[in-house]
Amino acid sequence: MARKESITREDLIKAAFAILQEDGIEQVTARKLAAKANCSTQPIFRIYKNMEELIEELFGRACDFFHEYYEDFQRQTVTPFVNLGQAYIKFAGEHKRIFEFIFLSSERFGRSLYDLVNGNGGYVSREIHAATSQGCSNASGLFMKMWIFIHGAACMSLTGDYDLSEDETMQMLKEVYHSFR
Repeated sequence: MARKESITREDLIKAAFAILQEDGIEQVTARKLAAKANCSTQPIFRIYKNMEELIEELFGRACDFFHEYYEDFQRQTVTPFVNLGQAYIKFAGEHKRIFEFIFLSSERFGRSLYDLVNGNGGYVSREIHAATSQGCSNASGLFMKMWIFIHGAACMSLTGDYDLSEDETMQMLKEVYHSFR
């Protein structure tokens, strides 16, 4: 009779995600993952060809986590790019290690920063469309300017150098939008 497999792919990804959240991607190793999942390293390499395959799947899970965060983020304005910017900045401050893994990693598994932020929901595309419908003649160019500003603020949030309140952030993003427009 074959032995029942007790460790699943989902168990391993959940354990890897917990390590990522707590300690960062550098700490997601076979040994630490096995310890977190309460198993030996054998189930890891039975389920995954190698750690790179697991890390790529973990990257997808982290991206899904960001997109769920953004979907649940309370919209407070109709000014294009402001809600997206505010959510991105706040995510960087609240989920530092996940933000680093997704948005500051040199390995994005074939996805651009734009792809990562736009997601399957077309978040950036919707914002560009909203800016166009509000009379912006070059909404894509405006997005690029806004994004440089937003990403910089998020990196400051990540390092603890960003100390603006949510209201101040919203006001600043609105001002930047109107000044770039």
